[in-house]
Amino acid sequence: MIGRGTWLDKLAYDIIERERSMGRRTDLVRVESGLGASGIPHVGSLGDALRGYGAKLALEDQGVKSELIAFTDDMDGLRKVPAGLGRDLEQYIAMPVSRIPDPFGCHSAYGDHMGSLLRDALDRVGASYRFESGADAYRRNALGKQAEKILSASEEIGQRIRELTGQEKYEDTLPYFPICANCGKMYTTKALSWDPKASSVHYRCEGTELRERRVEGCGHEGDVKLADGEGKLSWKVEFAARWAALDIRFEAYGKDISDSVKVNDWVAENVLSFHPPFHVQYEMFLDKSGRKISKSAGNVFTPQMWFRYGSTKSLVLLMYKRIAGTRNVSAVDIPKYMDEYDHLEDLYFGKANGESDDRAVRLKGLYEYTNFLRPPKVPSVHVPYRLLAEIASSAPAEDVVGYCIRRLQSYRMIAEPPAELRERIQMARNWSTEVMGEPPAVEVTAAERKVVEEFIGLLKDTKEAEKIQYAIFETAKRNGVAPGDFFKLLYRLLLGSEKGPRLGPYIADTGVERTRSSLEKAMK
Repeated sequence: MIGRGTWLDKLAYDIIERERSMGRRTDLVRVESGLGASGIPHVGSLGDALRGYGAKLALEDQGVKSELIAFTDDMDGLRKVPAGLGRDLEQYIAMPVSRIPDPFGCHSAYGDHMGSLLRDALDRVGASYRFESGADAYRRNALGKQAEKILSASEEIGQRIRELTGQEKYEDTLPYFPICANCGKMYTTKALSWDPKASSVHYRCEGTELRERRVEGCGHEGDVKLADGEGKLSWKVEFAARWAALDIRFEAYGKDISDSVKVNDWVAENVLSFHPPFHVQYEMFLDKSGRKISKSAGNVFTPQMWFRYGSTKSLVLLMYKRIAGTRNVSAVDIPKYMDEYDHLEDLYFGKANGESDDRAVRLKGLYEYTNFLRPPKVPSVHVPYRLLAEIASSAPAEDVVGYCIRRLQSYRMIAEPPAELRERIQMARNWSTEVMGEPPAVEVTAAERKVVEEFIGLLKDTKEAEKIQYAIFETAKRNGVAPGDFFKLLYRLLLGSEKGPRLGPYIADTGVERTRSSLEKAMK
């Protein structure tokens, strides 16, 4: 087993072995993540950066200094107005997002606003990174040497793009988008020729097709010098320029840009004489309908939305559980990750068992990475999230926290509530009033169904807390079931957890009819 046994440890090991096999120095191994700035960032956008940060942590855990470069693509052009934003942004289509006014009025530009949301999420989870702005990089001509080599080899690159992707566009245009000096648009310009002596690109603003719509150019023709920062490289080659300029050794990518990565790998190796970084391809996050979560489609689920209902650690856990495979994600899933984090913590501190030795090591490693290799000294107080949501849903608005604490104390689940529990109660209240649906269905055997249905029948005539508690024991005994196992089954059906409050008082407080209905719906 490598390191702590997680996929991050294996990834770091593979990166280090590759670097050493190529004879490159490993005194500093940089990893990169691109931060989108053309639309509202979603949880998948944050996942890209967090996976890069996880790689950094794992590299350092294996004795190699590392750094995460968070490169924001704020020189990118606006291709479509994201759902939910004002139609007045239509006038800025094809312009760099770093030069579009912020529609919210609180940042210097549209791109700065969108990028700040992702940086805010990274800061809130506690990740460390070095921020790089694409617009600033072009202003400083930080990619100038790489851009000159790429433009000088544009004919060969155009042929290679056609061979690798089938795209013929770059056989008659340079892989560079000048910003039109007349209308300020970039995707409408066609880069016609490269002058290596003047280090300038000649262009004409002809118009283009963007997202199945025609965007007209203004007809202006002119020249732009690379050093002036009035243009950018195409995505088909820009990654390679960034990797070489910043000495990037690892970058993960989504399967939706795999063609661009193939081309950039070739450009890095054959044009820039730079070994491309080690890659891992990850799948997309999907919404509950199975559609890709997209900034332009209007189904964005943002990190800030997650933080309204769940802890930062639960979101990091979502990202670090695995990297392969698509995942459906929405606010409905938050209780699962909140309780799963608690289980990992119990396992880490020896308060839970039942795992094989190897799996226990991996799960403890996952817990450590979820805490960025700085786990707490003591565990926190754990209360099943759905239980908090159920209690909070009936709490008076003026005393949500106090009401929930008193109920938990009456169930003998807590003594003095710590600060983090108060925060969790407020998150559960938000979730219960804005999101909460039925608990996920639970697979039950015929024997389990029989004993639960018998208990449901008893509830019809039993409404007092102690009588309900007694009925649970008696039902289990009559059916030859260990009481502890029956309690766990009821907890799974009612709360999606294997532990919870004293069920007699809880069911009495919740209401017998509501409990009967919940049990019937939860049995799959």
